[in-house]
Parts: sequence; structure tokens; C-alpha cells
Amino acid sequence: MKLLKQHIEALIFTTEQAITPDEMISCLKAVYGWDLKKDDIIAITDELKVKYASEEFSYELNEIAGGFQFLSKKEFHATIHVMLQLKEKKRLSTAALETLAIIAYKQPISKPELEHIRGVSCDYSIQKLLEKELIVIAGKSDGPGKPLLYATSKNFMDHFGLRSVKDLPKLKDIQSLDANEIGLPLGIEENIPVEHEPASDEQEPSVIEEVSDAAFPENEADSDSETVSQQGEESEEETNAEDPENQA
Repeated sequence: MKLLKQHIEALIFTTEQAITPDEMISCLKAVYGWDLKKDDIIAITDELKVKYASEEFSYELNEIAGGFQFLSKKEFHATIHVMLQLKEKKRLSTAALETLAIIAYKQPISKPELEHIRGVSCDYSIQKLLEKELIVIAGKSDGPGKPLLYATSKNFMDHFGLRSVKDLPKLKDIQSLDANEIGLPLGIEENIPVEHEPASDEQEPSVIEEVSDAAFPENEADSDSETVSQQGEESEEETNAEDPENQA
């Protein structure tokens, strides 16, 4: 049982919730075949409690609900609280907002479908949205590889003041006169500062153009221009045919 103390310390350190002695025994038996008893685990955790009670460490070993977990000491709670508040206030990048918009309107949706719409990898954006609990894993797709499906969370509804996804604005309601622009007159976008994205999401195509392909018809202005041009040519041909001088 070499390095038993370090193995138990590592198990406690890497778990997000408190880990029980029985769970530690099961892990070590599965890997090394060790037949440990609960008293062996308790004896080692008592040693670890004494070790981390020292002022040298900013965290300590706590016994919670029959298990053990490393937690920060109360002297550092104020500092950690401020750090967590700052983290919560950080704005989402444009790439994350675009990914969130697609999930909101297309949910449940898989990562391959997201990346097909955006044309770039969405790993970073999905990770950030999961960390902020704005999206959740809603199951698995029936497609090849059974990829995970993502949907908006209750926190998303609370943050945007929505009762359900049905309250999201319809895409046709935010379409501007120009099918290639949404919500902004021509030229206005030039005065808006552009926020730099993380390296993995730089210079990505606009999600508005991507989503609009499925929701909006093609630019009618271009079609009308072509029709008017064709009608003008036909009128000119008719005039030439009726004019005797032109025939001469």
C-alpha cells in the first residue's frame, strides 16, 4: 500500500462533492486490489486534518455528510467572494452570445449542428455558457455518435425575463428593411466598437446571416432590380419594332 496517504489526499482533492470512506475504498480496490477498512481511511484523514490546519495552507479538510472535502478557510471567504462576483459580472463574448442565440432558437441542438451553422468550432463558447449555467445538457441525439444536445436553462429564462422560449422575439420581428442587416440602418454598424474575441473564436461569420438563411427569404430588392431591368429591355425592343425609322 505504497503512497496510500497521497492516494486518499488526491481522491479528496479532485472531487467536487464530499467523498465518503466507502467510495475511497472502492476506488483503491478497483485500481490496486487493496482490502482497506474504514478505520484505515479515518486514521489517514485525521492526519490530513492536522496537516492542513496549519497557517501555511489557505484551505482545510472538512468532514461533511459522512464524507470529506477540501474547503477554503473562513479567513479567506471575503476575498473569494469578491473574486466570484467579478467572475459573474464578466460579459459574454460575441461568439458566446451568437452560440447562445442559436441554442435558444434551435433547441435542443447538438454541437455538430451548432458548428455547421456558425462554421467554426463552438467548444470554447459552449464551455463558457455551461459554466455560467445559461445552457444545460438536454440529452443525446439519435444521430451518428449520439452527440449531446444543448438547451437553455432556467437561469437563462430568469436573466432575460422570459416565461418560456415561446416568449423569445420572432426572427421576422427583428428583420430590418434590408435582408442582410437586422436592427441597424445602413452605415450605423460602422460606428459600433468591435469586441475582440478569444483566439479560438476570432473572425467568425455573423450568426445573424447564418440563422437568416433558414428564416428569411432571399433579398427581394435584388430580385426586383433584375425584374425592372428585364422589363426595361423588353420595352425598348417593342419601341424599336414599332418605329419605322429604326426599321429603316
